[in-house]
Amino acid sequence: MNAGITKEFIRRIPKTDLHLHLDGSLRLPTLIELAQRARVKLPSQTEDGLCRLVFKKNYRNLGEYLRGFSLTCAVLQTPENLERVACELAEDCLAEGVRYIEVRFAPQLHCNDRLGFAGAVAAVCRGLERAQRAHNRSRAVRLDEELPFHFGVILCALRAFTAGTAPYYARLFSVMPYARKREVFATASLEVARAAADLAHRAGLPVVGFDLAGEESGYPSEHHAAAYQLAHRHFIRKTVHAGEAYGPESIFQAITECHANRIGHGTFLFNADMIHNPAVGDPQAYVRHLAEYVASARINIEVCLTSNLQTVPQMRRFSDHPLQQMLAHSLSVSINTDNRLVSHTTSCRELELAATHFNIQRHEFRNLVIAGFKGSFFPGTYTEKRAYVRRVIDRYEALERELLPLPM
Repeated sequence: MNAGITKEFIRRIPKTDLHLHLDGSLRLPTLIELAQRARVKLPSQTEDGLCRLVFKKNYRNLGEYLRGFSLTCAVLQTPENLERVACELAEDCLAEGVRYIEVRFAPQLHCNDRLGFAGAVAAVCRGLERAQRAHNRSRAVRLDEELPFHFGVILCALRAFTAGTAPYYARLFSVMPYARKREVFATASLEVARAAADLAHRAGLPVVGFDLAGEESGYPSEHHAAAYQLAHRHFIRKTVHAGEAYGPESIFQAITECHANRIGHGTFLFNADMIHNPAVGDPQAYVRHLAEYVASARINIEVCLTSNLQTVPQMRRFSDHPLQQMLAHSLSVSINTDNRLVSHTTSCRELELAATHFNIQRHEFRNLVIAGFKGSFFPGTYTEKRAYVRRVIDRYEALERELLPLPM
């Protein structure tokens, strides 16, 4: 790997995962077990069969990539299942040295006659807290030999959704029969934003952020500006899936219309040829100014390397990914998994890919790791966050001295 970074070093350093979808990160054996109990029909009852038919390493397009989510969401319709899956996800992250995660999910996809927004979010928090307690009570943490584990939850609104696949959206379409689809989705987003504010401030749950996911092209984030304004007024931090399947204008819109503190993916930030607005007279200058603004405002870009190569047709090699360009522009970049199951990946693997396929210097690799902690929507106070980041940096530098040879 470049800069002398080793797999052992990556395994042992404290890491984050800020872009981590709950419904894309189940353990396969758990999915099979829960499907059998809930009588959810799977294309195969074996792990190998599911990997061959659904959860592939290479997908033809985003639609094929998203197919598996209908199966995972189908088994996550009870608080018990949500709690279990959240706990297992935290345990998997802890096992590879991840010490801070932000788990995002769309609670509206888990609502039914017996489960509402609050119950779904509370169940996920309980699962994460179980894993947190087990780790933070360990002897190593008590003796200050190991970092404590922290987490936050991000609630996802969706740009669009098919009514028939989720009772929540079916209900909305039934009570808004004459509304345009964009108005129905905007109403749903407003409900999710309201729930995020209520659960964070009244219920005291560690809901730290609000997100917008789903198909980007044809469903601009400005349609959800009211939801983001509500989240903004209630001091909820904001991230937006933007620049994943659309150009720089989508990122600009996320920042200006949705007050984004972070950008999910940002893959097409530098693609001036994807600008469609005829009012933009100089696309190259537009991109240059946008990148400079993102850099100077320290708007973190949540990069997901494996996922991007799986879902973006124009990107089939790591050399096609703009990570190197992002670093050259001094952007704040974190490395994330997106979906551990659907993308067959881990936090260690994503950092190994960054160190292997890009010309990353040792100080740049350090910045990638630390940026995840600095860019987090940490659930405590800012003073507590700064103290935690300082401990992370101290731990990272101690491991660097222990495990990596001195640079030439």
